[in-house]
Amino acid sequence: MNNIIVEGHRGYCSKYPENTMISYEAAIDLGVDAIEFDVWLSADKVPVLMHDGNAVRTCGVNKHLRDMTMAEIKELEPAYTEKFGDKYKGMGLTVPTLEELLQMCAEKRPDLILGVEIKEYTEENVDLTVALLKKYGFFDNCYFYAFNARIIKYLKTKYNGRTMGYPDFQMGEYFPGAYDYYDEIGLALSIVRSEISQFYIDKGFPMHLFCADNTEDVELFVKKGASLITANNPVPLMKYLGRLPEDYNE
Repeated sequence: MNNIIVEGHRGYCSKYPENTMISYEAAIDLGVDAIEFDVWLSADKVPVLMHDGNAVRTCGVNKHLRDMTMAEIKELEPAYTEKFGDKYKGMGLTVPTLEELLQMCAEKRPDLILGVEIKEYTEENVDLTVALLKKYGFFDNCYFYAFNARIIKYLKTKYNGRTMGYPDFQMGEYFPGAYDYYDEIGLALSIVRSEISQFYIDKGFPMHLFCADNTEDVELFVKKGASLITANNPVPLMKYLGRLPEDYNE
């Protein structure tokens, strides 16, 4: 059980604005094994980190990242006021580039595992992302995620990246034989709880299960045989695994 990989989802996003440097740093400082993040391209082809392509939810600006230059993206404030109110406003938060994150990880935790979610489903995004991961020495310690079968195949056939895809009905551009390009499979909590879960468990892939933010869900994921568990709040998972003291307070 203690070999289960603990992955911070979008950093430590239950406590900090998701996909921001303070969220990633907090997850790393907590002691997670891995962090997950989402990669898009700016209009001037810079890999940039945000879950949604549109900046409206976390930044309050109704514009897509691919339609903004990196300079324009850096003017956004990803304080996620809908969730956190004004708590993180005025702190100088900016939308990180992938390179900024990799620089920080190289300094703080060069052995960190990275869960790289490709969100802009283009080969160009994959190529630019992989080049940066190799530049900073992280490529061999990555899992590549995508809800797109063509991109999973491209990652596997061009780069032999370690891939994790999702159930067929969730995959864009799914094709017969797509599972041949998976190394692992990702299952959401709703699927793990459902009657169809065993079908995907029986495929025999190592399983990334997400997201477990309380002891009950952690216990379910461990029982199902997770190799990696993603959490918005990694504390209950790390306590369960004996990696934080029971009296640890966030």
